[in-house]
Amino acid sequence: MLENKEDLLKLVTQRMPYGKYKDRVLADLPVSYLEWFHRKGFPAGKLGVLLSTLLIIKSNGLEHILTDLRKLSHS
Repeated sequence: MLENKEDLLKLVTQRMPYGKYKDRVLADLPVSYLEWFHRKGFPAGKLGVLLSTLLIIKSNGLEHILTDLRKLSHS
C-alpha cells in the first residue's frame, strides 16, 4: 500500500530498474506489461506496490491522475 504523496509521485518519476522496459518511467509502462506482472507476480517491496497501483489506475481509466501527478512533480 502506498503510504504518502511522495510514493504516489514515484509513479511519474521513478524508472523501471530492469527488464524489457528498463529506464522507462513507471507511468509510461504499457498496460500489457503490468498485466503480465499481475499474472506472474509483482516484484516484492515498493516497486511491486507501485506497479500494482499503476495497473489499477490504468485499468480503470484514471490516467488523468498520472497527468496531474506529472504536473505536481514539475512544480
